[in-house]
Amino acid sequence: MKFKKSSNLSMQTGETSKLFLVLAVIILVAAVIVYLVIKMAEQPSNPVEEPTETVALPVYEQTLGNIKFIFESAINHGDTLYASKTVNSTYSSYQTDLTTTENFIELKVGAQNVGKVNMEDRTWDIENIVDSEGREYVPLDDYSIRAWLPDADLCGTLLKPSFDPTPCIKIYEVSKQSTGLKVRVVTAKKNDTIDSDMKDNDSALIDLIVK
Repeated sequence: MKFKKSSNLSMQTGETSKLFLVLAVIILVAAVIVYLVIKMAEQPSNPVEEPTETVALPVYEQTLGNIKFIFESAINHGDTLYASKTVNSTYSSYQTDLTTTENFIELKVGAQNVGKVNMEDRTWDIENIVDSEGREYVPLDDYSIRAWLPDADLCGTLLKPSFDPTPCIKIYEVSKQSTGLKVRVVTAKKNDTIDSDMKDNDSALIDLIVK
């Protein structure tokens, strides 16, 4: 009888162990399912955006008050202005070649009156060429350069409302090392009246495409 009792106790203990094992497996499976459900319900994390570099677009027009400046052309003549290519009849008959150690750049910018009253003489102009390093090149304005400029100098002349842009042409000596060229345009700050005065100016830079 003692033997049978011990045998029955052993069988009960084994069944209990199996029951605990089954319960442990069920609990583990349930825990995994609950974990997966919670993960699926979570909002996806926002993707990390890598910083992007902003590239400034070129600007070929600038409006200051009632005057719009429009880039028209920039021609690189190299280191020589040839007498055979002069355009001003007053000077071309006796002009010789003109040379430099750098580049001659002929620049043309149009100015248009987008207002309602006349813009009088000397209320606008184009000034220095500026490169990417901040170096500035002044326009050549002595008599030696006049042979390659038009007979009529229209820079700064009267602008009538809504007329076609008036061309302003100037020639500069610019270093061969200079890149990213722009030109500074200038006008009277209060150019929306007939009594505009260039003593108080507004200015802006226009990008150039040099050919």
